[in-house]
Amino acid sequence: MLKYKPPKELRALFIIHYAPILLIILTGPLTAIYGVWEMPTDKTATIVAGILIFLVGTLVYFKWEIFWKTTYKGQLVTEGIFGHIRHPHYASLLIVGFGLAFFFFSIFALLIAILAVPIMIWSIIDEEKLLIKQYGEEYKEYMKKVPWRMIPKIF
Repeated sequence: MLKYKPPKELRALFIIHYAPILLIILTGPLTAIYGVWEMPTDKTATIVAGILIFLVGTLVYFKWEIFWKTTYKGQLVTEGIFGHIRHPHYASLLIVGFGLAFFFFSIFALLIAILAVPIMIWSIIDEEKLLIKQYGEEYKEYMKKVPWRMIPKIF
């Protein structure tokens, strides 16, 4: 098994990526407990949609996690889920965050999920600069082959 430990300079970035989900998990239940920050939508439909969105995000996350652990050995990975989107990990975190926000029926949790989007986009753009330095033309060709960073046909 590959024992990957992110470099010290990237650890803070990992915390930033997971912080929105943790905040959603911590604040989301307050809506149900105290009846505050409720979404102005049908509660049952919103919660069911949240469950479905969460499950999609979880599926994307595990596809990334399993493929990454079984395939990555320091080379550029372009197959599996990486053949459809370049950053499935970031995409999965956002999808899970939005799913949880809808599941908790919380406007506050939804705002946190929305605030996570520019954080992920900034991280992706920054990471792609490093990937171009690391893999050069090979990564540029991959970017042409797989133009979508997180969501096919959108971004």
